[in-house]
Amino acid sequence: MNLFAGLEKFGLKAEDTTNLFAEEKKTVVTEEGEKKEAAPEEESFLLDKTIRCAVCDQVFKTKMIKNGRVKRMEPDADLRPRFEYIDTLKYNVVSCPFCGYTAISRYFDHLSSLQVKMVKEQVCANFKADGTSSEAAIVDYDTAIERYKLALFCTIAKKGKTSEKAYVCLNLAWVLRGKYESLDPADPANEAVRKECKEQEEIFYQQAYEGLNKAMSTESYPICGMDECTMDYLIATMSVHFRKFDVASKCIARIQQSPSASKKMKERAFDLKNQIVEEIKKSKQ
Repeated sequence: MNLFAGLEKFGLKAEDTTNLFAEEKKTVVTEEGEKKEAAPEEESFLLDKTIRCAVCDQVFKTKMIKNGRVKRMEPDADLRPRFEYIDTLKYNVVSCPFCGYTAISRYFDHLSSLQVKMVKEQVCANFKADGTSSEAAIVDYDTAIERYKLALFCTIAKKGKTSEKAYVCLNLAWVLRGKYESLDPADPANEAVRKECKEQEEIFYQQAYEGLNKAMSTESYPICGMDECTMDYLIATMSVHFRKFDVASKCIARIQQSPSASKKMKERAFDLKNQIVEEIKKSKQ
């Protein structure tokens, strides 16, 4: 329905419109002359959020995701979140430009006075600030990787929980995967960088796996915001990656027997079980 029908007598012509508040979409013309919707700029998904550092008490701005703007897509098998047009994981870590204290956003403000002291002694005392609190328009993969590594260093310095260290490693592995996927495999110049990304991803993924397994037996739920079924599924998926099928099978069995597991989670566990059967068959051939 054209909401502006009847304005033709004034010499005005409006395109068929049904939603006045839909965002204006840009189009580009391909080499073949076809019109194609242009991908929105990454900046359009971001906002500046003012943060007060839990360690040095300085105020700075950091980029955060506009949650209402992003469109969630199907996650990776290991629950790595995916969104259309943007890798939100690049913006999931907060780093103080003044003292160097860095953490995944869910942990940034949760410090004891003793932990603040440890971070000041082991991080802030040696941190070289760049003298500015300004943030770039977007966070690139290299910057995000640096921040996650700094977050891991700070977590160790403050003697954070096993689960927090493991969760930082997991997110870092995911971001390295994102960088790998963003590089054109057809470009020979990217070959060495892609290889390095895969090697580093595997290292941090292994650390995450060991840490999460330990956290499951030493910490109470929720762990890193995940309930028992979600953790079981994540560990099962990672176990398949490392070909530890016995561990994966035990996790899957717990999910299938759990009355609190959702239908979707049980379906995922069933698919993973079938994958294990196929992997075992292949290994015996």
